[in-house]
Amino acid sequence: MRIALFVTCLADTLFPEAAKATVGLLERLGHEVVFPEDQTCCGQMHVNTGYPDEALRLVRRHVRVFAPYDVVVAPSGSCVGSVRHQHAAVARRAGDERLAAQAEDAGRRTYELSEFLVDVLGVTDVGAYYPHRVTYHPTCHSLRMLRVGERPLRLLRAVRGLELVELPQAEQCCGFGGTFAVKNADTSTAMLADKMRNVLATRADVCTAGDASCLMHIGGGLSRLRTGVRTVHLAEILASTERSETVGERQRLGVRP
Repeated sequence: MRIALFVTCLADTLFPEAAKATVGLLERLGHEVVFPEDQTCCGQMHVNTGYPDEALRLVRRHVRVFAPYDVVVAPSGSCVGSVRHQHAAVARRAGDERLAAQAEDAGRRTYELSEFLVDVLGVTDVGAYYPHRVTYHPTCHSLRMLRVGERPLRLLRAVRGLELVELPQAEQCCGFGGTFAVKNADTSTAMLADKMRNVLATRADVCTAGDASCLMHIGGGLSRLRTGVRTVHLAEILASTERSETVGERQRLGVRP
């Protein structure tokens, strides 16, 4: 299958390893992954902060860039949620019904990574190996907009060496919410404190999720407290193998391969 990677802004600028892992995983499963270089921001942050006219230009670009591809995959429930649930609405608000129909078509062809693996490819065991104690945070957009449900957990349970531990009050928001964390810093910090307390209660080595934005927020808090708990994108875990674990361990120890 030929798959277009929708990289998302955060992965492109701050968390490229999540995007690389997505490509590596899909290629390992036997698929061709292409990267449309003209892609930009999906416009979610513009919609959410009240700039629909600016978002409209990005929706037009997104529809044009991804029109040639039958399948589009992104390592982000948040951005896929925007493509499916906001793009057509932005176009209709502007009175462009043709664009709205194109946006709806693009939304039907766009998948968050875990739902693509489970629903489209029909796999849960992707051949991953990750010998760590892991807890999973279901991000708000993936949980409530995309309703990915148990898909990420099914994938994690099939990873060899991985010990999956349930996160208490998992469905509670981590407090990021894009500009919510900036405009409502005190509330966001309190929500983050609750989330970190629950993560630490699991005694996990790693907290994973399908959105880099939430991992950035949670990981920043855990790092500031020097807890030793890492945040790792779901794609990186699923792309991990015995060989990559060995190479990574050598790099941490400063040993040449």
